Amino acid sequence: MTWLRAAGAALAAALVCATAFALWEDEPLKPRTRPVWLKTELYPFQDRWLEIDGNTVHYVDEGHGQVLLLLHGNPTWSFLYRHLIRELSGSYRCIAIDYPGFGLSTARPGYGFTPREHAQVLEQLVLALDLRDVTLMVQDWGGPIGLGVAGRHPERIHALVIGNSWAWPENGNPKKEGFSSVMGGPVGRFAIRNFDAFVNLLIPLGTTRSLAADEMRAYRGPFPTRASRMPTAIFPREIIASRDYLAEVEAGLPRLKEKPTLIVWGAKEGGFNGQELPRFERLFPHHRTVLLENARHFIQEDEAPRIASEIRALVGRSPLP
Repeated sequence: MTWLRAAGAALAAALVCATAFALWEDEPLKPRTRPVWLKTELYPFQDRWLEIDGNTVHYVDEGHGQVLLLLHGNPTWSFLYRHLIRELSGSYRCIAIDYPGFGLSTARPGYGFTPREHAQVLEQLVLALDLRDVTLMVQDWGGPIGLGVAGRHPERIHALVIGNSWAWPENGNPKKEGFSSVMGGPVGRFAIRNFDAFVNLLIPLGTTRSLAADEMRAYRGPFPTRASRMPTAIFPREIIASRDYLAEVEAGLPRLKEKPTLIVWGAKEGGFNGQELPRFERLFPHHRTVLLENARHFIQEDEAPRIASEIRALVGRSPLP
């Protein structure tokens, strides 16, 4: 099944399940609080906050040692990295950010939730924390966001870990244009805003294991209302609409080509299963590719121990600049 067909099936299922999903609500998220929908045993990390351009940005900063900067995509947040943080924070400093409008972060009035804006927020966090010798892990929209920042600050990057993602314009790609048109257009936006379709359907479609009820509750938690789901509805449109930003990201990739790179790719991926993997392999000659046979799109949910083991090997064998 292609990603576009999967999206269509997800959309149809959303309409069938509309009543059940529409009944789920929660209190609006308030900054600097731990919401009731987030179980401490699932996410046992200290909440940290930065005010960046009027946004209240939440992040976790666990452990000590070389920095691992972990970037989520759509419709996830730093919760996606909880298994990796548990695995690696004993040896590394694990930092995972929530973009404004995602997770426990809140956006200022007028924030547009575009990848360029998210990258600007991330860049300011990197500079505010003065992060150096960073091993950067990206996946989904974390690729264009994180690699855009890395290309502007290659001197701060030690190594790259690239999951299922991309980092260039997709205009002219019929598959991606079709997905962007459907899920970024009126029909997709209706399903996302009214039924939280990206969370309720694409997360289960993107994992091989069945997530527990409390885990799904944590993914739904940041998006209890139609208005709060707007950040997840904007990303599909931006696959095509952010052409200029994605071209800038692509232009910065040569500055990173000498970095040691680990590519961890879900073999059962439905969206990034064509040209993206070999293109990353060509872009980063000092790479090691690991196909995660039991993983779909959200590799952090399906194969965290394997990914953690490969990150240890990457950081351990590559000398610091």
